Amino acid sequence: MALKSTIFKVELQIADLDRNYYQNHALTVARHPSETDERMMARVLAFALYADDALTFGKGLSSEDEPDLWRKDLTGAIELWIEVGLPEERRIRRACGRARQVVVVTYGGRVADMWWQQNKAALQKQDNLTIINLAAEESQALAALAERGMQLQCTLQEAELWLIVDGESTRIAPEIRLAPPVRVR
Repeated sequence: MALKSTIFKVELQIADLDRNYYQNHALTVARHPSETDERMMARVLAFALYADDALTFGKGLSSEDEPDLWRKDLTGAIELWIEVGLPEERRIRRACGRARQVVVVTYGGRVADMWWQQNKAALQKQDNLTIINLAAEESQALAALAERGMQLQCTLQEAELWLIVDGESTRIAPEIRLAPPVRVR
């Protein structure tokens, strides 16, 4: 018998001061049997960073054709494709061809650093790609917050994110390793 996903309920209250986005989200997050708490919480963090009413969780690990999170417009065109972990360069390149904006959130310390060094040259050719890295201590702190029923308060300001759970705050300062070039109109 196949193992089933574990369901996590997340009440996420977001105050994104940089985007003037203030919203509460009731998320149902399915953790695949092979997924760690660290990866699942990195997906929740990615949701918080790019929160929008149209942002949804994809099938992720269960599908090669869907990302971990995505946002589509009313016509079904993919506006935002978010991958979490260390995806293959080919998968990212394919996503960049399908979506207006692609974001990869990496974590894992030295392993993520090695992945970046191996893929850096090829990834820098994509003009709609953002690579964000979480330090090992930060992703492990996120994993420690994982509970089947979570209430998270999230404040984002100037590239820093503060998560508050049960009165305890955790600071996350993701490193931007690659960002699309700024276009002048």
